[in-house]
Amino acid sequence: MNKYPLLLRPVSKEIIWGGDRLRREYGKTAPFDKIAESWELTVREKEMCVIAGGEYAGMTLGSYIASARRDVLGLNGAKYDRFPLLIKFIDAADRLSIQVHPDDEYGLSHEGELGKTEMWYIMAAEEGAKLVYGLKPGLTPDDFRRYVEENRTEEALNFVDVHAGEVYFIPSGQVHAIGAGILIAEIQQNSNITYRVYDYNRPGADGKPRELHTAKALDVVKIRSEADIDAIRFSVPRKPADNWEILASCAYFATLRTSTAPGRTALYDSTDRSFASLLVLDAEDAQLECGRFMEPIHKGESWFIPAGSGEVKISGRAEVILTEVN
Repeated sequence: MNKYPLLLRPVSKEIIWGGDRLRREYGKTAPFDKIAESWELTVREKEMCVIAGGEYAGMTLGSYIASARRDVLGLNGAKYDRFPLLIKFIDAADRLSIQVHPDDEYGLSHEGELGKTEMWYIMAAEEGAKLVYGLKPGLTPDDFRRYVEENRTEEALNFVDVHAGEVYFIPSGQVHAIGAGILIAEIQQNSNITYRVYDYNRPGADGKPRELHTAKALDVVKIRSEADIDAIRFSVPRKPADNWEILASCAYFATLRTSTAPGRTALYDSTDRSFASLLVLDAEDAQLECGRFMEPIHKGESWFIPAGSGEVKISGRAEVILTEVN
């Protein structure tokens, strides 16, 4: 197959806490008003990106990958029995449920699916916005169980102020929740297992309380220090490239960020190690070049770069996040 960057058409999700910023500021479309999530890189049976232009326009990303597998996934991507990553934009106009994700062992044994380690890059945050990041210092899983059983869950949570440009790395077992007024780029394992432990007693779209998974959530909660989380976040050594900042390099993925301007480009060497996902957070008169391929890039776009594509160049004024498989 010809190798060059592929522009992807995402999958939009309507959830009760979603807003309109993805439509208004990032050009996302959907048959509903509020877009909570835009799944920018997804290869799942019911959620599948479609290639938006070029030679493979109209083909699902899954079909494209199936036709060449290792050749486009790379050595690291092809070692998994399913596509390894899921990448989203998330617009939280209201707060999300308090939740936790299992590790691979628990996820496979209880749900038949891998667990979830993920990372948030804060794209924008309203003044005073907060998110839940773990439990209050000193609490144990048994303490948390007691707070939950006494309907005092919020008292056990560690709320932190949020600002644009911050990174929150969330290993499996970490209690977390996005607060209202936050726009996020989320990089995660390709898993959709979420155990809700508390949802502020609010009704879902059908008027009934949303399902909780309290017992399983309490099974998988882990307490980790900042040092423990950083050790997981940077557990795979990686040499930084010019003009790229390493946001995380863990067992599942490596995520880098760059910001370019006229006269300042960013280069990425696409080897046979892994495919790459390129999220365009902002762009003005920006271009993506790869061999003879040269196309303008725009705010909100998602590109799939096949493994072994060669040198990729980003020029103009742009902010992008690039993720590959470790």
